[in-house]
Amino acid sequence: MSVVRETAAMISGMNPDLRAGEFAFALWETGRPWPDGTFASVAEEEGMSLIVPLSHAPDKALPMRCITLRVNSALDGVGLTAAVSGALARADIPANMVAGLHHDHVFVPTEAADKALDILRNLQESGA
Repeated sequence: MSVVRETAAMISGMNPDLRAGEFAFALWETGRPWPDGTFASVAEEEGMSLIVPLSHAPDKALPMRCITLRVNSALDGVGLTAAVSGALARADIPANMVAGLHHDHVFVPTEAADKALDILRNLQESGA
């Protein structure tokens, strides 16, 4: 899979895909084993933040769905994150972006996931 760097090519090739399951962001206690299905981790000053399956999250965690952008976007590519988060912001949908080496992932509240997916598919078709 070749790396895509040009903005319009990243947008037109993003192929958003709604992943199965619900997730939550959670502060994880030091030394506590990470649950199966942990999606990502971020070491912050306040402690380790994990994106875990909702079933392993604290009771009041916000249920989130993950939309994976299937384009292999370059780490030094410019504009994909801004286009995606901007399109969702205009629809009043919160977007939490997580970048991997090969793909970007957008976490949105569960109740907004289908609408967010439609918006991103429309964005891809427009190539804007």
